[in-house]
Amino acid sequence: MRIAYVSLHWPRTFSSGVGKKIHRHLNAWKLKGHDVRLFMHTANEPGLDFLPGDKFFYPTQNGFAQREIGRVRAAKKMLRAVERYRPDLIYLRYGIYVYPVHRLAYTAPVVEEINTNDVEQHKELGVVYSLYNRFTRGILLRSISGLVCVSKELAKLSVFRNFRKPTKVIANGIDLNKFTPLDTPNNSLPRIIFIGEHGHSWHGVDKIVSLARNFSDIRINLIGYEALPENEPLPDNLISHGYLSSEEYLTLFSLADVAISSLALHRVNLTEASPLKSREYLAYGLPTIIAYKDTDLEKVETDYILKIPNTEDNILTHGKLIRDFAYEMRGRRVDHKLIAPHIDNQVKECKRLAFFEEIIQHKTQEGMRNNHKKTLL
Repeated sequence: MRIAYVSLHWPRTFSSGVGKKIHRHLNAWKLKGHDVRLFMHTANEPGLDFLPGDKFFYPTQNGFAQREIGRVRAAKKMLRAVERYRPDLIYLRYGIYVYPVHRLAYTAPVVEEINTNDVEQHKELGVVYSLYNRFTRGILLRSISGLVCVSKELAKLSVFRNFRKPTKVIANGIDLNKFTPLDTPNNSLPRIIFIGEHGHSWHGVDKIVSLARNFSDIRINLIGYEALPENEPLPDNLISHGYLSSEEYLTLFSLADVAISSLALHRVNLTEASPLKSREYLAYGLPTIIAYKDTDLEKVETDYILKIPNTEDNILTHGKLIRDFAYEMRGRRVDHKLIAPHIDNQVKECKRLAFFEEIIQHKTQEGMRNNHKKTLL
């Protein structure tokens, strides 16, 4: 197959979780003998370690109107480049609709990856963005040929099911062959790590700050947060490191006893997920705390994963349990043999590619039926 991977709006870098995921997809598909190219519609931010691919930049500092005009112009250039590439299928990492991306479907069947409930998520960006998303999301969803959802819960939501598209559930995975469990540190007091980014309330960073305030004998490192003005002054046992490269944050990972995944999915009305951060934690051998139903790990019974409720008060009710877990996991690492059957990427990518073949075959048959009808007329 000839596959165009299209990413909208966000810079895709080697240091970001999503960027790493896209890079894993591209490599896995190439290893299976497919021709793959990445097309990025993104802001032009200097100093970023962009993934290799075709980039279509738009301005970010010239005022709202000029920025939005720039988005459209960049999207049009990208569509022309995708058309010249002549793909058999387009895989779309969606953000928010920009004209005229629905026309991707004129070039090849489009499969869209669904990572979140966008209707709920865009409420956090304010009324304007929320309303814009509600009124425009259907333009694209009606044009596509299939959906890949990262959880069973997302696949069942009416905001996607109502479009009646073929759907495959493939949770986020990771290429375990490229990771080695880190050596265990020798900490007298437990160290906890969390990696994320601003603007995502479901990460629950405010809860992590509360955890640090309530238990002064644990040490917490936050990665991806330049400042937390709404939570300042920060407690002395919590350090916010801002954006770090993979090499930089790996040093902090190696000092950690346990890691925390998303703590507040309830804020976007979700109960199930397969966060990229949790896969990376486990791949490096870090025992992990989760507050949701994990699509792949729900039935895995192990001491290395602490499951707490997906509730607003989960730190208040289970803070001591988290503290005790951090003490218990000192000097321990997760064995790959335990998690490989559930989160390793190889099986997942075979399923994704098989779904692509099904979509292409379906569109081909649909085209033949339409041509036959025209002949009869």
